[in-house]
Amino acid sequence: MTTTLRVALAQMNPKVGDLHGNTKKIIEYIDQARSAAVDLIVFPELALTGYPPEDLVFLPSFVEDNLRCMQKIAAQAHGLVAALGFVDRENSLLFNGAALLANGAVAGVYHKICLPNYGVFDEKRYFEPGKEIFLADIRSANNAAGLRFAINICEDIWTDAGVSEFAAAQGAQVIVNISASPYEIRKPAQREALLRALATRTNAHVLYVNILGGQDDLLFDGQAFVVEAGGRLLFRSEQFVENLFFNDITIDPSLPRPAQGAWSYGVKNVVIELQEKNENPPIPAPEISPPQDDAQTVFEALVLGTRDYVRKNGFAKVLLGLSGGIDSALTAAIAARALGAENVIGVLMPSQFTGKESIDDALALARNLRIKTITLPIEETVAAFEKTLAPVFENRPRDSTEENVQARVRGMLLMALSNKFNWLLLTTGNKSEYATGYCTLYGDMAGAFAVLKDASKTLVYRLAHLVNRQQEIIPHNTIVRLPTAELRPNQRDQDTLPPYEVLDRLIAAHVENNRGFDDIVGELRLAEPKMVSEFMRMVVRSEFKRRQAPPGIKITDRAFGRERRMPITNGYNPNSEFLGKH
Repeated sequence: MTTTLRVALAQMNPKVGDLHGNTKKIIEYIDQARSAAVDLIVFPELALTGYPPEDLVFLPSFVEDNLRCMQKIAAQAHGLVAALGFVDRENSLLFNGAALLANGAVAGVYHKICLPNYGVFDEKRYFEPGKEIFLADIRSANNAAGLRFAINICEDIWTDAGVSEFAAAQGAQVIVNISASPYEIRKPAQREALLRALATRTNAHVLYVNILGGQDDLLFDGQAFVVEAGGRLLFRSEQFVENLFFNDITIDPSLPRPAQGAWSYGVKNVVIELQEKNENPPIPAPEISPPQDDAQTVFEALVLGTRDYVRKNGFAKVLLGLSGGIDSALTAAIAARALGAENVIGVLMPSQFTGKESIDDALALARNLRIKTITLPIEETVAAFEKTLAPVFENRPRDSTEENVQARVRGMLLMALSNKFNWLLLTTGNKSEYATGYCTLYGDMAGAFAVLKDASKTLVYRLAHLVNRQQEIIPHNTIVRLPTAELRPNQRDQDTLPPYEVLDRLIAAHVENNRGFDDIVGELRLAEPKMVSEFMRMVVRSEFKRRQAPPGIKITDRAFGRERRMPITNGYNPNSEFLGKH
């Protein structure tokens, strides 16, 4: 005899630290689920605190407030079971926990067993690992036989520790995993493959819900799944959208349970008696949301990350410098989509080296996006700086110093507007520039948030074509022009950098995949030794700039930020030519 379980998956966008706001949202979702006669509602990992809470968990008051809020939520859990991520405390130890709430109380708590400590994760800094799996038996007058499910958290299913497999061997017919899995290109497909394989191995249904939203440099794309025992996909939610998704799943309790295998954990088991439901109102038919291509998901990630960074930090409007180049054009398009055109201000700051086509392209972009523009010519301001410096610079030729004065004048003007009008300044640099140091401290690096920080130049072009898919938003001339900083006559990026299609392959190999000089010029054959040597020199000597750069949205396997921590003072050069000379 089969059993039907009505579940709600809360693809929720919490704000880190906003315990009261998150509590209010969680209770609203519980009320909505109860009105739909849901048996089980599932919230993401650390939904109560937001993810990652980082050193907030070292504040005793924060942990205590989180526990009080959890009790407040538990008091509202009637007629259903709620699985909620929170920070638990036992004596002086902290745990990444999942509370099971039912009948107005906390029925039990699971502690995450597998704590990730790589990439952007450093959970071992904060939490102790759990040692017991958690099984819950739901019974009601409708279903006296009951249904057994197990709950675990994110990394528990990404390792070979057998947490879910052991639970299935103990009779779990449903595996519930609550997650905070950051977005990366191609990550959604990896998650789906992982979940389908898990359902096949355990012969159990798998329910998965991922947290949503931007948090500093991290972006969580949400996405919830329901996978049938045996691996058939029943439901895939739309990414980047906050919503409550309903599913009726049918479970056959006679399905054989897998053998226990080599894993061994303690077992925590609770029994939850639910009241009989008088009616079962209809719910929207669950749909399998079609997967999007990589460029589309990257664009949506950048939009959501920008919106959340601006809004969650209390800003209404943003500004950015419009140069007529492709990076500022794409940043403006993302900002307009994220915040509305009325909340984006583009600032043109032409110098003596700014071409007419750059001004025309910037103004055309602003018209297409319907954003406001401000024009602040900088020629006289730069001349005043140069006049002040002239006695000190006497008899020295012009070089990048004077070029950087222009960039820094622009940065100063943008920051003045930001301060005066409380507009958040967006930085427009891309990953290719940050990797090589082709950017100016306190100039074009000035700002609060770098939207394209993890987007290579070649990806920027792909995204620009995506923006123009239905109509021209970014002027065609902006896309086809050779990139230039316009800080001296006839300047082109390729005067200083390798061609971007080559440079971005070098960045992917060396920065993202840790491939060395010999691999790059030998096995990979990406460029000539001299070019690779110069590229690596630029990467090493630009670390001090990156350390002072604003945060930006992570979209690749390895971004410049919390997962790449190179020393600024660094005597090692990973370059065989360099090593051969010493």
